[in-house]
Amino acid sequence: MSLIPEIKPQQSLELLKELHILTRDGKINQDTRRKLKQVYHLYQFIEPLMQDVLHSKGDVTLADHGAGKSYLGFILYDLFLKDKEAGRVFGIETRPELVSRSEELAARLGFDRMGFLNLTVEQSITSEQLPAQVDIITALHACNTATDDAIRFALAKDAKYIVLVPCCQAEVAAVLRQKKNETFGKTPLSELWRHPIHTREFGSQLTNVLRCLQLEARGYQLTVTELVGWEHSMKNELIIAKKTGKGKQSARERQEAILRELNLEDLRERFVY
Repeated sequence: MSLIPEIKPQQSLELLKELHILTRDGKINQDTRRKLKQVYHLYQFIEPLMQDVLHSKGDVTLADHGAGKSYLGFILYDLFLKDKEAGRVFGIETRPELVSRSEELAARLGFDRMGFLNLTVEQSITSEQLPAQVDIITALHACNTATDDAIRFALAKDAKYIVLVPCCQAEVAAVLRQKKNETFGKTPLSELWRHPIHTREFGSQLTNVLRCLQLEARGYQLTVTELVGWEHSMKNELIIAKKTGKGKQSARERQEAILRELNLEDLRERFVY
């Protein structure tokens, strides 16, 4: 059992050392304590989803987009899948050196049902290296349009669950800014983004609203909540989507109406498909 109270008793200390969350002599500093707290907080949301899929079909496949050093994938595997006979975790990452490092670490720890792919999210949609159906998709701090690519991947793979923490959403704000003068004459709502700081914040908020409507239109039920306390991260929105069945036509209609009202129809292909 760990002598550090934050660390779960079943957690591999060797893994935490390899991920540089613990030092070689088993100590933890404030920065890595914060990182571990974030990953454990996410684990609390994702573990029940993995349990649900595993219980219903006897297997579970999770793909983590923009995996980076695969902190989340490794900890999910270590805490949930390591002692089970089924289940697989894929880390999808564009930086080849991080993919190689993760492959080496998984081999060293005997995590043989982890796979790492050097692909963009867009490439992963058609890659034969991934199964035709993936149960759970995660995309954490996926910058700008990478979150939308992950949604496209999840829809293509008929995912039961999607877990998103969006980040750095600049595209909608850029279009709002570009068409600001034109929009002023169309709607008083343009006051919501008249000032640059409001343009940025409103653009980020609007991006996630359009994403949520897109998922509802495609048959998902949404939970939108806070990831962790504001003292840890300003990019703090957590979106969890569960496939429930037929899509909502009203969600699609609201998407279209928002794009028209706010003069954002140039972005229709990004959000409506």
